[in-house]
Amino acid sequence: MIIDTHLHVWDLDRSPYAWIDRGVPPFNRTYTFDEVAPQLAENGVDAVILVQADDDARDTDHMLEVAAERPEVVGVVAYVPLHEPAQAAVRLEQLLENPYVVGIRNLTHDRQDPDWVLRPDVDETLGLIEQAGLPWDHVAVLPRHLEHVATISERHPDLRIVIDHLAKPPIGEASREPWWSLIEVAAQNPLVHAKISGLYPGADPASWTVEGLRPFIDRALDVFGSSRLMYGGDWPVSVPAGGYGPVLKGLSETLNHLNLSESGSVWSSVAINVYDPQPLNLAGLRSPQA
Repeated sequence: MIIDTHLHVWDLDRSPYAWIDRGVPPFNRTYTFDEVAPQLAENGVDAVILVQADDDARDTDHMLEVAAERPEVVGVVAYVPLHEPAQAAVRLEQLLENPYVVGIRNLTHDRQDPDWVLRPDVDETLGLIEQAGLPWDHVAVLPRHLEHVATISERHPDLRIVIDHLAKPPIGEASREPWWSLIEVAAQNPLVHAKISGLYPGADPASWTVEGLRPFIDRALDVFGSSRLMYGGDWPVSVPAGGYGPVLKGLSETLNHLNLSESGSVWSSVAINVYDPQPLNLAGLRSPQA
């Protein structure tokens, strides 16, 4: 079974999506689940978790509507305003009533301050997420972002942290540091997991190769083990990198040395263990060991 833990849908009429440059393709248009559904089926993907693409409640509401309509969607990683604890507390209470909400994320990497997640107000909300028992997706694109995983782990020992996109390793760059060392430090907390997703150079997404990815995925397997890694397709951000099928095929090649148990972990079991979608959402899916 394959569960894609990182898939987006967005509707430009529903939420601002300020990060999208409206004059530059390919992201300046609406992406619907109907568009990606055939690609999921063609590539043997059984289920997906939708992940927020805007720091706005309207984006989350849109994802929840899609989840209610599409049986392939087993969970939603939603938005609450980390920097507004009182508002976040109210929104969290509302979201916890929805069976599809399985995690929380903010576009923290878009903040000008690389230390934004360490602010007292943000830290207070992370405590609320910890108390709610939800995992928190951490978007780390700078080394400084990755450094914060250890600090947040100390402050919130029961918070499950999911590092999106392996914290963007330096694929194609001359040096593997400091990512190479920092990812090992982050992995020291057993409640920290990571997604094998979004692994293509930002300047030229289509330039990735299997051999270019392999050292970084092997490093992630060394420090996390297969029991704390999960697959994410990153569609439609993956479109400039070749699209859903080619990206999935490339990641599959880097993981083809895993045994059956290890492979099952990365492709589905870890997703179920971390995001814990409700049984009703999983009804009809094949066994995680399939």
